[in-house]
Amino acid sequence: MTGPADSTASAVTPHGAGLAASRRAGFRRLMISLGLANGALSALYAGILTVLLPLQIERIDRPHKVVALGVVSGVSAVFALVFNPVGGALSDRTRSRFGRRAPWLVTMSLAMIGALALLGRATTVLLVLVAWCLTQIVANLYQAPLTAVIPDRVSRQRRGAASAVAGVSSVVGGVAGVGLASQFTGHLGLGYLALAVLLALTALWFVLSTADAPASDPPPADPPPADPPPAESHAAAVRSREFRRLPATIADFFAALRHRDFALVFASRAAAILGYYLVVSYELYILTDYIGLPGQMKPAEGVTVLAAISAVGALTAAALAGPLSDRLDRRKPFVFVSSAMAGAGCLLPVLSPTFGTIELFAGFAGVAFGCYLSVDAALVTLVLPRSEDAARDLGVLNIANAGPQVIAPLLAALIISHAGGYRTLFIAGGCCGIAGAFAVMGVRSVR
Repeated sequence: MTGPADSTASAVTPHGAGLAASRRAGFRRLMISLGLANGALSALYAGILTVLLPLQIERIDRPHKVVALGVVSGVSAVFALVFNPVGGALSDRTRSRFGRRAPWLVTMSLAMIGALALLGRATTVLLVLVAWCLTQIVANLYQAPLTAVIPDRVSRQRRGAASAVAGVSSVVGGVAGVGLASQFTGHLGLGYLALAVLLALTALWFVLSTADAPASDPPPADPPPADPPPAESHAAAVRSREFRRLPATIADFFAALRHRDFALVFASRAAAILGYYLVVSYELYILTDYIGLPGQMKPAEGVTVLAAISAVGALTAAALAGPLSDRLDRRKPFVFVSSAMAGAGCLLPVLSPTFGTIELFAGFAGVAFGCYLSVDAALVTLVLPRSEDAARDLGVLNIANAGPQVIAPLLAALIISHAGGYRTLFIAGGCCGIAGAFAVMGVRSVR
């Protein structure tokens, strides 16, 4: 005989199970779409920065290619430095029936086709500079709202897994982008367009297959705020209304950097990214002028081989590190070890500048990079001061990505030309990785 409690349980349990299954399906759909979008963005950057842009500059001005690439990469990265946080702030405050992020993802991905078509037709270093600066503006207005998807829609408990998906897709996308770009070494303009179309298609798929979080919805990551004391409630509400009415000042815009843990994560990422771009920005030229290539291998083919080797290590590390960091509820040790490993790996090409050694370096660096990508992205979301300003603050944090890109090509050109060449370049990259490892250990709010 079934009592009231039993019939209630039988009615509730299927509903609860169905809701849980629906949430799991929604999470899988979000991860697949986000992975494709992240992968396409990574493919665009990797294909252009590693293959197409260096080849284009080399063909325009071979004698001055190192300096020209440094100037183009450094100056254009200033635009990334500015427009990533601007794009985040704009998408945070966008009000539309399509959500906050979707309008920017669609319009900027379509604008990318025009920007890269212009870049593909550039025939002087000046025109390349102008077109690549425009591309950086568009790319960062796209990247900022895409970066905010994880804190917007993923709970704290699943951010390690979500970050692993983002990390794995970035690695796979990077290899695919390098491989795709290498197929267009004879037709650079078509290579640029192929990468742009790939980005637009994945952006449209992401927007159409997932529901954007409305501006009024709180992100699932944040616990309900504690109720303020009664005496302070009215004053806090007044300040909040006044804050929304007043235009943001520079101090407000960078307010997150006043938080110690956010600032340390910023410093750690800046050091790690600087070390990465010191080497990667000149990878094609490293294979041309420093590393002895086997047989009839061309430098662009060598870059593809190294990217594939890095991908194997990165995929393995990212797939394991992200979920494991969730299970252990620890982020800092993973970021520390990966940053230190990346720094130590840079010593290998210094000791032996052969293609076999650079292959070993690629595998070593891939493991470190995969672990770093999968866990650091989760760590970043856990030190955000205000959930309602997530995209803006992530945009500020992305200055740690873009800022080193301003410095790295110019610093690398100086090192290659006047401070010991490619050997010193690898040493400098290693020192940056180790500095990033120690910076993250000072974070207190995350284990």
